[in-house]
Amino acid sequence: MDATQTPVTVARLDELTPGQRKLVFVDGRSIVLFNIDGSIHAIDNSCPHNGASLASGKLQGTVLQCPAHGLRFDLAKPCEPGSPSLCLRRFTVQATGDTLALLVDAAGTP
Repeated sequence: MDATQTPVTVARLDELTPGQRKLVFVDGRSIVLFNIDGSIHAIDNSCPHNGASLASGKLQGTVLQCPAHGLRFDLAKPCEPGSPSLCLRRFTVQATGDTLALLVDAAGTP
């Protein structure tokens, strides 16, 4: 962990079983957590195309479809396939005991 990053607890592990998602707020920022086959992914709840909420997007495997315009993002990859300018903002998730935490910088910005 970078010395400037602080873990912020956002959920209990039992709240995010495989196939579940959870919307959390850290310092006014909306973040969506996804449990895909036991792997936790955390992304900004804002589509990089037009800012639409991604929390209710259709999920097929690791691919999330934006409900506003249908853009598809692979949560296992940094950017939309074929469009490196459309990248999701991702957050590092830390599992400790029975809790999940996001790593945020010391100033509070994820």
